[in-house]
Amino acid sequence: MLHPKKSLGQNFLIDKNIINKIISLKNIKNRNILEIGPGRGALTEKILEKKPKSLTLIEKDYKLYEVLKKKYKNNNKLKLFNSDILKIDLEKIIDIKSIVFGNLPYNISSQILVKLIKFKNWPPKFTDLIFMFQKEVAEKIIGKSFGRLTIITNYRLKLSNKFNVSPNCFYPKPKITSSVLHLSPIKKEINKIKNLDNLEMITNVFFSNRRKMIKKNYKKILGKKGIKNLNLNLRPSDLKSEIYYKITELYEEKL
Repeated sequence: MLHPKKSLGQNFLIDKNIINKIISLKNIKNRNILEIGPGRGALTEKILEKKPKSLTLIEKDYKLYEVLKKKYKNNNKLKLFNSDILKIDLEKIIDIKSIVFGNLPYNISSQILVKLIKFKNWPPKFTDLIFMFQKEVAEKIIGKSFGRLTIITNYRLKLSNKFNVSPNCFYPKPKITSSVLHLSPIKKEINKIKNLDNLEMITNVFFSNRRKMIKKNYKKILGKKGIKNLNLNLRPSDLKSEIYYKITELYEEKL
């Protein structure tokens, strides 16, 4: 039996009820599926039972990759990559209208999500993201704990469904509760940000000190030009996501 590697943030999902609940969030029959970090293949097995059109797996751990390669060597619907999800060109390998599943490593889950949000072509080739996050991170994504991740996610994704998962559902047991989020792309962007790197930079500047008022950083970014009647005696978390999108647009006009 292959043991989880702490260095890769591996916590294998072992609860069959939770696995079935995740799979049932979307009808996957005859659909293209991408799974990030399949591990020992618990979710993979259930996905294949539902008869998808194709299944692409991305697994960084070489030993697990070899196990999966051997197990599914005769399955012509399946493509398997031994790659780092943060380095592989996802936009290139993902099939059209894909549903993306992932029991994501806690330590890089936000980076994976942002990578998908920053796809150059939008609407993207994926129709749904069904991901497992640390509950604390999930709350930042959906805005229960408002911050940078909320703003960046809200720009291109909307929440379809969510539920929490007990530590008892994993091996080894993590010390925290997890959350499954079902996210889908907002097809038409209301705001016209040219480069999402600018939104990342601006939210980083504002949230680098959450307790300070926005006045100094606001003027540093926009100078005298800005949003009419905006109260600058507020903290970063007091502003709505849409204000950050507008600030980014105005910043890009200056470039």
